[in-house]
Amino acid sequence: MSNIQSPLPGTFYHQASPEEPPFKSAGDAVAVGDVIGLIEVMKTFIQVTAEEPGTFEKYAVQNAAPVTAGDVVAELK
Repeated sequence: MSNIQSPLPGTFYHQASPEEPPFKSAGDAVAVGDVIGLIEVMKTFIQVTAEEPGTFEKYAVQNAAPVTAGDVVAELK
């Protein structure tokens, strides 16, 4: 199992906007570079991407939750 960590502090989002589906759902294939979520810092959105391939298991934090650098935001199998 592999964890995807937040690269910086901010607010973590599962989707690009409230009308959009989450970037990944349980069981989805994940390739290196796939966008897993977004972190908002001072009205700027930074993509959180996978550094390893795998199968998406779950988000480790709630949508729109505050995170700090190094927090696990998603888990891969």
